[in-house]
Amino acid sequence: MVRSRGFVLGFLIFVAALIFYFSSQTYQEQSVVPLLRELLPGKPGEEMLSNLQISYWDTVISIETRGYYHFIEFLIRKFAHLFLFGCLAVATFRVFMFFRPKRIWPVVTWVLIFTGVYAAIDEYHQYLTGGRTPLLNDVMLDLTGAVMALMIYVPLFIWRKRE
Repeated sequence: MVRSRGFVLGFLIFVAALIFYFSSQTYQEQSVVPLLRELLPGKPGEEMLSNLQISYWDTVISIETRGYYHFIEFLIRKFAHLFLFGCLAVATFRVFMFFRPKRIWPVVTWVLIFTGVYAAIDEYHQYLTGGRTPLLNDVMLDLTGAVMALMIYVPLFIWRKRE
């Protein structure tokens, strides 16, 4: 049990640090466009993706408006928000459950509050970093990732506890 707690707490710290690290980088430092150009030279799926348009912060994001590689990078970046903040929420849930193992739903509420506050602080950190644009939409995306992850993880956690 102690080893499990240490692992979960370590994972929580790792994910929080990883998010902080990514927020510390400028867009140019984070850009994967050169790598995408190497990995996807024939622009696979361009025709199919050319019909996809995403309205984001009053801007239409598409292959037409951004170009193929920048559009793919946009999708990767937004998926990273969902994934990393989902991991943060699950790890935070596990840590919080160490203290109140019989009370799950209040823990879920506190996890979402914690994740939302961390997401807001992350966007503020991006504001302080040059070449980055902090967006309220990203906080909402981060919370969406947290909710999605908890919707998958919490029922599995409850089911496993009942067995």
